[in-house]
Amino acid sequence: MPKIIPVTLLVLFTYSGLSQVYTNKPGKKQQVNTDTLGPYDDVLPILGRKAHERGFDLPYSAGISLNYLFQESSIIINNLQVGFNKGDMYNLDNIIRFNDATAATNAFNFRPDIWVFPFLNVYGIFSGSKSSTAVDFSVNVPNGTGYTEVLTAKTKAEFQATTVGFGLTPTFGVAGAFVAIDMNFSWSDIPELSKPAYVFVLGPRVGKNFRFKKERALAVWVGGFRVDINSRTDGSIPLSSLFDSGELAGKIEAGYIRLDEAQTNLDNWWSRLSASEKKQNATKYAVAQAAITKAGDVLNEVESSNGRIGNSTIEYSLDKRQEKLWNFVLGTQYQLNKSFMFRVEAGFLGTRNQVIAGVQYRFGL
Repeated sequence: MPKIIPVTLLVLFTYSGLSQVYTNKPGKKQQVNTDTLGPYDDVLPILGRKAHERGFDLPYSAGISLNYLFQESSIIINNLQVGFNKGDMYNLDNIIRFNDATAATNAFNFRPDIWVFPFLNVYGIFSGSKSSTAVDFSVNVPNGTGYTEVLTAKTKAEFQATTVGFGLTPTFGVAGAFVAIDMNFSWSDIPELSKPAYVFVLGPRVGKNFRFKKERALAVWVGGFRVDINSRTDGSIPLSSLFDSGELAGKIEAGYIRLDEAQTNLDNWWSRLSASEKKQNATKYAVAQAAITKAGDVLNEVESSNGRIGNSTIEYSLDKRQEKLWNFVLGTQYQLNKSFMFRVEAGFLGTRNQVIAGVQYRFGL
């Protein structure tokens, strides 16, 4: 029943990151009057004029940006159930062992944003992505004295997604540095899932903005990145997208042989027990026998489906989560002028790696 699991998850993460622009206020040694900053004619942000009068050099209130994201992360899968061709579902939690599960995404993200207040940026998320989930797993059944590995498999499911969402980024200054707390909420439409996948991203960052001549500036920051995904996933995927029919047939045949070995070992172990030992181990024996029976039923379903693989589907339901919620981020943004900015950010440590690169154009409202 191998790769059935690969269908394992379709996890798509939407990253949007910082507001990408930061309010500048000159220090005492560089204090300038408001005339140096130029006239202020924008409607937004609210309270913008008062901030301008106090010496803050505000970014243009509106912007559009295009970002590229690559992300790879390890995930944990639990409570797996699978079915075939809309038939009965089998709970495989007690016989499946996931050795590794990795989700990867390549995405382009379009994001319009507005500074509503000098300290609050609000933005929208519109993203298209190509993603994959690679899974290494094994099927194991108890045999009385240990476990028999019925089969092992590696599989990779690929899919596309469309994502929409919104985010908020409160910002404030501390001791000449800035603090930004990015939060966004997104929903990804993936054809293989029964409903959109929800993701919440939290990204606190601390950094410094260095100003140069002619509106040029360089911001650098460090911070954290936390991703929460909806834990329950249900969907359906063609069997042919996961396996080659010939390869699958070989695994099924080997699985039957291993299953017979497990049954023989279990029967031999049971027959050697005394009456009192059988009484003590009755539950253990029943659990092992149920696992072997279930594995056999699933192998039968897989074999039947493989015979018409072009028309067969796998239905699945599972819980998944990030192996570690947080990772570390390091980023920088170069401001050519108040209208054009370029940004790069890398995330690492933990069990998630990501790279984000983007360009932004800003204008006043």
